[in-house]
Amino acid sequence: MSGRYRSNDSVHWYVNDLASRVIAKSGIPSDRFHLGKLILQSFQDDPDFVLQIDGATDESETCKSLLKRSIQCAIALRNFGLKRGDVIVLMAPNHLDVSVPYYAALFLGVIVAAVDRKLRVNELQNNFTINEPKVVFCQRDKASDVQLVLNKLNLDALIVTFDKGDHVCHYAEFLQNYGDDSAIDQFKPADFDPEETIAFLISTSGTTGLPKAAAITHKNIAISNPYVWVTSYKFPTPTRMALIGSPLQWMTAVITFVMSSLFRYTRLQSSDDLTREHAYHLINKYRPTHTIFSPTFLTTLLNPSVRNQCDFSCFELVYLGGSPVPRELVDEFKLVAPRCVAVNLFGMSEITSVGFMPDNSPIQSTGKPLGCLQYRLVDIDTQEDIHKPNMPGELWVKGPGIFKEYYKNPEATAEAFAEGRWFKTGDLFYRDENWNYYYVERIKLLLKYKSHQISPIELETVIRSHSSVLDVVVTGIPDRECGDLPVACVVKRPGHKVTAEEIKILVKDSLTDSKQLRGGVIFLEQLPMTTTTKVHRRKIKELAILMDRE
Repeated sequence: MSGRYRSNDSVHWYVNDLASRVIAKSGIPSDRFHLGKLILQSFQDDPDFVLQIDGATDESETCKSLLKRSIQCAIALRNFGLKRGDVIVLMAPNHLDVSVPYYAALFLGVIVAAVDRKLRVNELQNNFTINEPKVVFCQRDKASDVQLVLNKLNLDALIVTFDKGDHVCHYAEFLQNYGDDSAIDQFKPADFDPEETIAFLISTSGTTGLPKAAAITHKNIAISNPYVWVTSYKFPTPTRMALIGSPLQWMTAVITFVMSSLFRYTRLQSSDDLTREHAYHLINKYRPTHTIFSPTFLTTLLNPSVRNQCDFSCFELVYLGGSPVPRELVDEFKLVAPRCVAVNLFGMSEITSVGFMPDNSPIQSTGKPLGCLQYRLVDIDTQEDIHKPNMPGELWVKGPGIFKEYYKNPEATAEAFAEGRWFKTGDLFYRDENWNYYYVERIKLLLKYKSHQISPIELETVIRSHSSVLDVVVTGIPDRECGDLPVACVVKRPGHKVTAEEIKILVKDSLTDSKQLRGGVIFLEQLPMTTTTKVHRRKIKELAILMDRE
């Protein structure tokens, strides 16, 4: 089954105009997909535009300032020896400095791997094993953990801290040692093939529980990301200000960092964690017009007992994604933001942007097909295409925006694609007679706690390391504000004793805060199995909901 949708031409006209000026300078037709050159040109088009604000400090920065600082960093990275295909890691809050090496890398064809700054040593080791960074930009409080991991993996990488500290290379020292301000006016981005050159590595986990990195090229982003704004007729500046509610390692932040630069809308970010109280402060003070929220976080913001502390009326367009969007939540939001259009959004790192285009679709729908993608719904049992409406199947998509590969993981890449490079999303959908698509449920095992993805397999691996644990399955129980609360269903070894508290402490000592067993622990005599001797995960979930949890 395939579908096409004719999108608004305004966004594509603007992108083509920007790209044509880049190509006129370089004479290289493929530069229309070179993110570094496109962003550099956009910075030069409006140097006085305020591009980013740190809502925690009230600091702001113009395109002119950010362009100069990004070029300085690019020169330093180049002089340090980085070249196309090398990887830098960014693990820091969304302060104003974090975007400097981000854009510098795009100028050079260097790969950006944003990593959760709250990961513990063993989790960092899993990430660094994959991306093998040459430079790690972080805060000083993580430098020792980073160095420990680099030593374990025998990686010769430079650690650069955004804030000063003893025995670490501060960012100013990095520029002093490798920079050359006399070369700023003559700087030119590197030439490379944007179709093959990876721009970002986005961390993701599959049913194996092991971390993977979706490799996303410059062309993937340049083609797919403008579709976020196909409903707008105002270019540049389709919206005045976008509030970033996610850290840089999430695809939604990647989209905003790129699109705000190209389309010239102010990016409101924060070096503080986005709690409900901090979100209220940012919304009341800066009056953003656009954001992307998870339904669980919006639920938290709309808590009836405190929501009168925030004036949501500034919002004009809010995308909701990451989990199913209840109609009741949208209706509740419309009461406090009557001018706002709330859109149910479906996207994946592997798709590199949104998967559908809202076109007066019902709010429960994720929208209609995009012009840059082809679509199939496939029966998960027979693997045959579904041609009739209202019948669920796994969503398969293909097109120039689909990610290149799982970085250095050919086995996972081969498993993710069907013949003809159809990407198998692992999500069940159905469509109605009008080609509105509806999300049903996730085939994969990942849980979602607030804005964090949790692999049950990762938790199970940790819990199984306890000498008294024979077997374990981790599932989630639904929570209106948080999404999924992980629950461990444990089978003890015969003759052994272990308490729920011991299991919780083991997880706490091994994994980051978002992965804790907030749903509790259940002890079972045995795990329920299907007729094919696999763990019956649906039955496990039912038991977790019904039984008493410790």
